[in-house]
Amino acid sequence: MSRFNRRTFLQTTAAGTGLILAGTSASGAVLGANDRVRIAVAGLNGRGKSHINGWLEQDNVEIAYVIDPDEKVLANTQKALQEKVNGKYTIKGVRDVREALDDKSLDAISVATPNHWHSLITIWAAQAGKHVYVEKPLSHDVVEGRVAVEAQKKYGVVIQHGTQRRSDAGIAGLHEAIQAGKWGKLKISYGYCCKPRSGIGNKPYGKPPEKLDWNLWRGPAEVAEYHGNYHPYNWHWFWKTGNGDLNNQGTHQLDVARWAIDKDQTHPVKAMAIGGRFQWDDQGETPNTMFAMAEYPNGQQVFFNVRNVNYKDYQKQVENEYYFEDGGKIVRGKYYAKGSDKPESLNIERGHVTPGGNWASFIAAVRANDPSMANGNVQDAHYACVLGHLMNNSYRLGEEVPFSKKAGKFGDNKDAAEHFAQLHEIMAKGVGVSDGAKYTVGPTLTFDPETERHIGDHADKANALLKDENRKGFQIPAASKV
Repeated sequence: MSRFNRRTFLQTTAAGTGLILAGTSASGAVLGANDRVRIAVAGLNGRGKSHINGWLEQDNVEIAYVIDPDEKVLANTQKALQEKVNGKYTIKGVRDVREALDDKSLDAISVATPNHWHSLITIWAAQAGKHVYVEKPLSHDVVEGRVAVEAQKKYGVVIQHGTQRRSDAGIAGLHEAIQAGKWGKLKISYGYCCKPRSGIGNKPYGKPPEKLDWNLWRGPAEVAEYHGNYHPYNWHWFWKTGNGDLNNQGTHQLDVARWAIDKDQTHPVKAMAIGGRFQWDDQGETPNTMFAMAEYPNGQQVFFNVRNVNYKDYQKQVENEYYFEDGGKIVRGKYYAKGSDKPESLNIERGHVTPGGNWASFIAAVRANDPSMANGNVQDAHYACVLGHLMNNSYRLGEEVPFSKKAGKFGDNKDAAEHFAQLHEIMAKGVGVSDGAKYTVGPTLTFDPETERHIGDHADKANALLKDENRKGFQIPAASKV
């Protein structure tokens, strides 16, 4: 049992959700709307700065700790933040998250670390009775996401996923209308993560920076040697620490895509992906180009498109589209009836979310001691992340084939073939990928939503990717022992 398993908590069922989202008597219990919330921020580069600014804007919220294994980043952040709060309270700077979690007066932790740390900190925090705001993706692999779900059920803390669109009442209303059948049956929910990026070059292995605690930075990730592309940002493009843009920026659009699927659907039963890392000739491992698809038990599908290679006249697309069985579609906020090029306004009511945006809604849920108020709770976070993990895992098991519009293995799925062809056209004519290049074509993986295991063809290799190996001292516990 974890060293944090010394507290017991009250469990209740969240009304109307069908989920166990238990209430808690956390160690730093928040008793009323006017009570102070003391929060720690783990990970101070990139999104960590946004977390700090978000919490500073909330009434009666104190940033009690800032946490980072990089001593220089930690010291600079602590100093600047202490000056900003102008002596109203004291902010502690620590390198090991466990030191903050041992503080009984701490109410919550905000996680903006590299992906490979997200689930473990979430689990440790739940065991310590702390509420959690965790940056996307919740998990680095399928199994640890399930453990995070079970930790929330057992300890009852609020866990909110850093998918800000979950706090958008307009998107919530759109999905409520889709699920009510306003435009007929949804057939395909489509997400795009197409934003220009650059290659990261090749950096030699060597000693980590003197100010960086390499042991703490790695944490659970089985990474042996340091190279300069790991820290501070390019860890995103290596499988042991990141998940590529599909489950980086793409987690937002994946979550929106899955959110529109019928409410009784959890995980897909099939997933496949095709793509490559073109043009950059760098050290990164994850694809910069991908078309992926997944099918749910009810036949609804999610398509996803990653396109990062910059070129003249690049069209950025970070958005979602919806295609209906009768041929209608919703594109860029407008509805188009079958065969029509005339857009129609959606005319929908705003949907249900906890108000205040992603930061204020989390604080409201903490103060109310109500996990069901989280905009993007741990269960929804898990479903969205698994969708991306399955797509990525298909790609990781793929085989190279010549760069061609016919490279995709879509069977009789004409929609998938059509959308992949559009991506291929851009890569061939826009980016200028040559005929000598190769696509990586992943197999169609079959998944059992109940057991969260692969079955059928490729099951052994696919199941091996469901759980990363962890370093000693940083192991993800079994779900049954959380």
